[in-house]
Amino acid sequence: NFIVNAPADGYNILFGAENPQLHKVLGLAEFDYDKFFPVAIFARSVGVIVVKADAPWKTVAELVEDAKKRPGKIKLAMTGPGGLPHTVASMMSAVTKFTAVSVPFDGEGPAVTAVMGGHAEFAPVGVGAASESIKAGRIRALDVVNTEPIPSLPGVPAITKEYPDFAKYLPWGPFYGVFVRKDSPEDIEATLVSAFKKAAENAQFQQLMADRGNLIMNISGAEADAFLAKWQSTTSWLLRLTSSPSSVRS
Repeated sequence: NFIVNAPADGYNILFGAENPQLHKVLGLAEFDYDKFFPVAIFARSVGVIVVKADAPWKTVAELVEDAKKRPGKIKLAMTGPGGLPHTVASMMSAVTKFTAVSVPFDGEGPAVTAVMGGHAEFAPVGVGAASESIKAGRIRALDVVNTEPIPSLPGVPAITKEYPDFAKYLPWGPFYGVFVRKDSPEDIEATLVSAFKKAAENAQFQQLMADRGNLIMNISGAEADAFLAKWQSTTSWLLRLTSSPSSVRS
């Protein structure tokens, strides 16, 4: 809101994540990133579906089949509407028609802790929230929610290997970028695009992103607008899917 009402002079810059793209959908504001020019979308995170280290399921398909055989018995650690756990669970519901009982937690960290403690059977969370616990052997990753495996979780398959229909929702995940008002002068936009593109190519920054389990995108302008539109469309449809009677229930 501050940047929307500040001068479009290139000195008022928004560093933002994915949340504002849902503000209109969730009734939180009258604008989203449609008011902004995307100088750079640096990277996106990837979801991973995790279970307790000694859980009986070795694949997502085994988890889904068990949930279908025992309706109301499998607990899903969830965060708020529009968050990664909710959106990925909605994808699972749309593709597999599974049934799970959602248990709310205050964030992805507490959701991972709940899985470790046996308070929930599984959780879809961001790789950054789960990677250290996966490496320590406290939880086990079944699939990454991507069309390909990712370098930070070697050996963990992409979910499209089990369920090819996930591909229509992907790529999807939290993202991070830089924005200015859409009516900023074109020369200012071009200067900022060039500067931030160079910054995103910095080896230390790229290592930081890799260490957090993020995938570098480094896109801007029309390409970034297309990504934002698809992300919003996919997420909005999945929110609508689970706002009515749904197979992911509280």
